[in-house]
Amino acid sequence: MLSLVQVLLSGVATGCVYGLVALSFVLIYKATETVSFMQGDLLMLGAFAALGLHLYVGLPLLLAAVVAIIAVGVLGAGLERAVLRRALGQPHLVAVLLTFGLGMMMRGGVASVPAAAQEVHRLPFAADTIAIGPLVLAASHLWVTLATVLLAGLLAAFFRYTRTGLALRACSEDARVAALMGVPVARMHTLAWALGAALAAFAGLLLAPVTFVHLNMGFIALKAFPAAVLGGLTSLPGALAAGVLLGVVEALA
Repeated sequence: MLSLVQVLLSGVATGCVYGLVALSFVLIYKATETVSFMQGDLLMLGAFAALGLHLYVGLPLLLAAVVAIIAVGVLGAGLERAVLRRALGQPHLVAVLLTFGLGMMMRGGVASVPAAAQEVHRLPFAADTIAIGPLVLAASHLWVTLATVLLAGLLAAFFRYTRTGLALRACSEDARVAALMGVPVARMHTLAWALGAALAAFAGLLLAPVTFVHLNMGFIALKAFPAAVLGGLTSLPGALAAGVLLGVVEALA
């Protein structure tokens, strides 16, 4: 029974990461009707950015994590303004290939750094274990689960109670009607890409204590995308729930 509980908690923690990456897929798709295949590379880039800011710039770990998330979010907004906006009105394959190519460029940029390409690193978030009676749990699993629950609550409040969140929801429902009501659709598209990139980076920081920071960690998006599809590809709660379900099923299997 103890082993089963530990496996379940491990699956929930991994599923939370799947769910967050799936959220980034869904958020972008709902707002722009574009499937982004660079989310895994943004996840990897966020983890390496935090690692570099902590080890080489000397920022405290939590501050480095916050700066990395913001920087990747700004990168997502910049890519939307400079490159991805040109795919609007084009066949869906154009945006798919653009995001795939941008992801390869990010991966190639990180691979050009020898320390990133040849070594495996670990961000020291919650590296200890927690004993609850005879049950021994990894603190990183609890950290991932709690951080995901907190972020999900913040996102729910953002989309329900803020003018920007309501505007983003309106664009995802019907961009043309939202524009007629005075919503700046172009800015909302930029915000959606920024939030999607920041969510992917946040997921990378949560994944870092569970696994290692390495060049191939972005491949987790290949599991998160089926979770997004399983959740309906238009439902944020569905994507998160499907990610957790996928993680639990994978751990049990």
